[in-house]
Amino acid sequence: MPDFSFELSKPGLVAGVDEAGRGPWAGPVVAGAAILNPKTLPQDLIDGLDDSKKLKAEKREALLLRLRQSDAVLGVGVASVAEIDELNILQATMLAMRRAVVDLAVVPDYALIDGNRVPSGLPCAAEAVVKGDGRSLSIAAASIVAKVSRDRMMAELDRLYPGYGWAANAGYGTKAHQDGLKRLGITPEHRKSFAPIRKMLSPADS
Repeated sequence: MPDFSFELSKPGLVAGVDEAGRGPWAGPVVAGAAILNPKTLPQDLIDGLDDSKKLKAEKREALLLRLRQSDAVLGVGVASVAEIDELNILQATMLAMRRAVVDLAVVPDYALIDGNRVPSGLPCAAEAVVKGDGRSLSIAAASIVAKVSRDRMMAELDRLYPGYGWAANAGYGTKAHQDGLKRLGITPEHRKSFAPIRKMLSPADS
């Protein structure tokens, strides 16, 4: 279970940063950032926060509500489909993470980044923490901010572009999504740089 070991080993305000949506075929990539106060974080959040992928949607929503009710400082950063196609998914993810840190109401002294890479251009020192969403409470909180924010965006895109099941599959290449692509074709929210979509655009090359 995540704890405050990483945060307490750093001076000053420490932000956790994580992303959601690197793998889907459609929609933006979204990053979350979270600064938690180890002295005041409610016990139910200490007990409940974890890697967002391990939690059901209802639990994630409830945890985000509790985070917003606490004195946590939260930020969200988004990189669009156009930016993903222009930069590539890795660089777009780094961009979203940087934007999430900048979106915080205060500038952190240090950032803990989930994964094995640190985005360039951050306003503070930082380090990468592999599988950090299961090790650091701040990164776990950031993972929930990112996941819930992106799921809400995909539910809205599902209303704009019905037939792909995005409210349920979040843009991943599920059977429902593939069936929608066969019936309806590609939308502006599909990542044209991703191989399955690129093949649909250039069937002669597939």
